Amino acid sequence: MFVKRFFEPKLAQASYLIVCQGKGQAVVIDPNRDVDQYIQAAAAEGATVTHITETHIHADFCSGARELAARSGGTLYLSDEGDADWKYAFAAADGAVLVKHGDHLTVGNIDLEVVHTPGHTPEHISFLITDRAAADEPIAAATGDFIFVGDVGRPDLLEKAANLKGTMEVGARTLWKSIEAFRARPEWLQIWPGHGAGSSCGKGISAIPHSTLGYEKRFNWAFQCKTEQEFVNAVLEGQPDPPKYFAEMKRVNKIGPRVLGGFTRPAETPAADLAPVLASGARVVDMRPAAEFAMGGVPGTINVPMNGSFTTWMGWFVPYTEDFYLIGDAALVDTAVRDLAMIGLDRIGGWFNPSAVAAWSSSAQHPLSQIPQIGVMDLAESIKNGGVTLVDVRNVNEWSGGHIKGALHIPLGRLTERFEEIPQGKPIVMQCAGGARSMIGASVLKTRGLDRVINLTGGFGAWAKAGLPVEN
Repeated sequence: MFVKRFFEPKLAQASYLIVCQGKGQAVVIDPNRDVDQYIQAAAAEGATVTHITETHIHADFCSGARELAARSGGTLYLSDEGDADWKYAFAAADGAVLVKHGDHLTVGNIDLEVVHTPGHTPEHISFLITDRAAADEPIAAATGDFIFVGDVGRPDLLEKAANLKGTMEVGARTLWKSIEAFRARPEWLQIWPGHGAGSSCGKGISAIPHSTLGYEKRFNWAFQCKTEQEFVNAVLEGQPDPPKYFAEMKRVNKIGPRVLGGFTRPAETPAADLAPVLASGARVVDMRPAAEFAMGGVPGTINVPMNGSFTTWMGWFVPYTEDFYLIGDAALVDTAVRDLAMIGLDRIGGWFNPSAVAAWSSSAQHPLSQIPQIGVMDLAESIKNGGVTLVDVRNVNEWSGGHIKGALHIPLGRLTERFEEIPQGKPIVMQCAGGARSMIGASVLKTRGLDRVINLTGGFGAWAKAGLPVEN
């Protein structure tokens, strides 16, 4: 048996290729949309992908299961657990085999036993993996969003992301029962989770890639809870705000993502088309570094730099129902095409080379927009004099850990929907932890017609380091 873990760092998402080298067959668990990596890795081991499966209908990334089945010719195996609201709508049309608790997938000499592990979602399943050529008991469990290293899957997403009211506590109690049932399995059982540190599918997931059930029983907080109510209270407390795109991903992954056939960069859009594109109301995203955008960006564009958080913020601010455009060089656009497809954002109408920004500025009729910076000492003086409105765009947990007195707290992702809460009689200073997210927020406010928007250099970290007063 050959096992390879694939990890997508921008999504903190893990998928697994398991190969029976004796029979030349392979299964992929929880594939993302970059399916070539699985096909190539299987071929390197002299195998073909014959089985494709996933632990549940995902919310945080666009599933690659349909894509992989179409490209490899393998068969889909999908959960038939849970209630009628959470069934795979495309299963019959795609010839998928539906599986339930106790079913087995046979991949050459490898056996995958299906275990229903609801709580994160009603249809969630895990897989007990046994190499029949070497053992008669499982070596590992692919646990998806059920058990992570140091954490467990959050049960509040159906309510917070999919807007299914009243499901949060029910999910927490169901998750408790799943954990208690799983507790009895052998302590040597390896845990292969579906996410690592940085995922919004948990609140404290470790960066360690895998673990054992025995270790988790000793050190994972969820296994330390003595009663169901204690667990419910703990698992629902302090969960991060789920990205806006999670609801869309749930819908797309349920009905079936479209098969792309690969990642293709669209044709470059002429610089002269930038003005009419903006006039049409289309979203245009400038992917250049924040410092470059601050010195001069095209009015009406927002700045989401290509970094580790790119996909998350694009999922917040770019609509799924309309074409959008990018500003960046060809290599940057290639990266963006792949990364955005991972969260289902594949309606890229075109892209502009950064030279389009220079071309814009060369016209006297088209001045560039700038975002001034302010240091913490100057901000402190401005606050003292009542001369600015400070908007803190960090998340709830960061805010609770300490903030600048008098700041208005609006998490970055909620900025557009809570725009009317921002007083507009004074200059507005945007602030986050280090100055990156606040630059995105500043660019968003500029597109809403606010001219006097300033970014705090160094953010809250610089404020605290300077010994300036902090309120809890």
